[in-house]
Amino acid sequence: MGDPAMNPGSSGGGGFEDVHRCLVEVFGERVSASVPLAGLTTFRTGGPADWLLETSDQADIVTAVRVARMLDLPLTVLGGGSNVLVGDGGVRGLLVRVRHGAIAAHGTSVVRADGGVTMNGLVRWAIQRGVGGLERWAGTPGTVGGAIYGNAHFDGQMVGDIVTSVGLVDRAGSVLHVSGPEMAFGYDESRVRHTGEVVLWAEFDVVAGDAAKLRAGARESLAFRKRTQPLAQASAGCVFQNPSVTDGSLPDGVPRTAGALIDRAGLKGCRVGGAVVSATHGNFIVSDGAATSADVRVLIDHCRGVVAERFGVLLREELVYVGVFERPG
Repeated sequence: MGDPAMNPGSSGGGGFEDVHRCLVEVFGERVSASVPLAGLTTFRTGGPADWLLETSDQADIVTAVRVARMLDLPLTVLGGGSNVLVGDGGVRGLLVRVRHGAIAAHGTSVVRADGGVTMNGLVRWAIQRGVGGLERWAGTPGTVGGAIYGNAHFDGQMVGDIVTSVGLVDRAGSVLHVSGPEMAFGYDESRVRHTGEVVLWAEFDVVAGDAAKLRAGARESLAFRKRTQPLAQASAGCVFQNPSVTDGSLPDGVPRTAGALIDRAGLKGCRVGGAVVSATHGNFIVSDGAATSADVRVLIDHCRGVVAERFGVLLREELVYVGVFERPG
């Protein structure tokens, strides 16, 4: 997700107008230039994309990968806009916003969902049809593609645990069908975080269930999130990964979670500009409506530094940085 140029006119092998003309020839009016991205992310911060394409089907994604390669354009993929922080300097090259999505049952034990399907949409679809195994993901922000990318987790389970296979497009534009084990899922990890591949669809292992019971389970999951997370405020979700046992010992009584460490360090309510550490959950940074991405990043660095000083644990981001960040000073 690097950004090799600050000037949109230098993104790719030709001038800005030439690149724009080529993109419009391929995608028509669905591609736009100099598009503000703040409204497309859950943090509500960030600068513009040089070009934005909103997809209508999987073929659009494959074509976008191939065209970006041909034009030597940086390519960024955005789903629901959660779990990301877009730099105030914007995103160079072509940003593909995956907006399409279909869901289908494959037999009685597998459901396939396109990468652009929202996780909440997938949960609703499954419950309405008496399909169990997905209800705990009620309230999960973002899309299936994003959940696969970062192996979304909740209440001790990772989404990769129920993924049986995934459709990908690689950097050359070739379509691949890979198994769940080949996805190399781990905590906040999958192969696509490192390969640059894009998720086209994913298949999930499911079971038959009673719709009323499944709905009750989904409501319980959503209620827990509402009690423990600042869902009414602009944020990107959890900022840091929970530290592992290899990250060092902790004082007695301190849970091995990023939120607990930030809380015990006295950082709840800490502010940089319009960015604030949530009083509800220490691992959430929220915007008061005036935050910039620079505010958020400075506050992230501050929290990491204080926790490292107090507890000897270096927190690692779960959040994904996208675009150009201009460091203050």
